[in-house]
Amino acid sequence: MIVKFYDTIEDSLLRFAVIVSKSNGKWVFCKHKERDTYECPGGHREAGEDIFDTAKRELYEETGAIDYNIQQVCVYSVTAPNNFDGVETFGMLYYADIKNFEDELHSEIEKVELFDDLPTKWTYPLIQPLLLNEVIKRGYDEI
Repeated sequence: MIVKFYDTIEDSLLRFAVIVSKSNGKWVFCKHKERDTYECPGGHREAGEDIFDTAKRELYEETGAIDYNIQQVCVYSVTAPNNFDGVETFGMLYYADIKNFEDELHSEIEKVELFDDLPTKWTYPLIQPLLLNEVIKRGYDEI
């Protein structure tokens, strides 16, 4: 698996949005109802949807975030032989500082947890730690 980072790419190529998030200085991770692992909020872009709207929708659906600051970080790509026939696929990486959550989740996410340290059980261990490290490297988690 290969993960790369770009500053820009043609908008039509963006298929995913991932939002690395913190709340009150703690990392925000989601646990899917059918898994025992953790992941950053994010998901697929819907037809005709602006990629920024994808990020805001996924952040709300997966964490219940209702008051937050969100910033675009960069484009990322993943190339994996067992995914999309080995074709490089692109997504937009965001960083969000969440101020307030809704009381109830409305998605496939079982719970949202706040971590002082990063989880050890990742849903996408070959991708999401690299995305998180890119956010840290670019200094977004300190804003």
